[in-house]
Amino acid sequence: MKTVLLILATLSTFSAHAAVPNDASAARPLAIGDTVPDVSVRSFSGESLSLSEITSEKPTMLIFYRGGWCPYCNRHLADVQKLKDTIDGMGFQVIALSPDRPEKIKEAMEAESLGYQLYSDSAADAMKAFGVAFKLDTDLVSTYKNEYGIDIESDSGMTHHILPVPALCLIGTDGKINFAHFDPNYRERLKAATILAELKRVRALELR
Repeated sequence: MKTVLLILATLSTFSAHAAVPNDASAARPLAIGDTVPDVSVRSFSGESLSLSEITSEKPTMLIFYRGGWCPYCNRHLADVQKLKDTIDGMGFQVIALSPDRPEKIKEAMEAESLGYQLYSDSAADAMKAFGVAFKLDTDLVSTYKNEYGIDIESDSGMTHHILPVPALCLIGTDGKINFAHFDPNYRERLKAATILAELKRVRALELR
């Protein structure tokens, strides 16, 4: 029995530390029915918080975005802000995670006038646990910095060069994922009509 437990523990550790893919299309995100991993994220003030505890407070729309430097992400966050009154009325909270360090998170919240919480996943723990993490190659990191003025390392405070595949999940207070969408093409995001339709569907499940 001890041998079996040791093997299971080893496999679990190996899975938790599986290599992060170098291509967004190779990411394997969690799916409907999976449970929110118990990982920590940081608020804009630097406070460490349990993601599973945050999502247990009320039904949650969870967004993974690449960072405040990404115009497609900022546009998506702004579009969600336009839906916030409707989302609130359905009883959901909105939270969004990125690799940005807490200071950059605060800047983004103020710049975009967002009425919901952004959290820092600069250690990439949530991205890895949700299976949306992938790693930029060194040449692309240099191109971003030298040609576009985007310093991934400075924004995250890390040198892991990990980004999330943009994703949106709807999570129940029981920690179960009721809807999950991700797209390796970072230019593509869910339309407002689709988001609202899924919110209504999931809300109906919550009320059963």
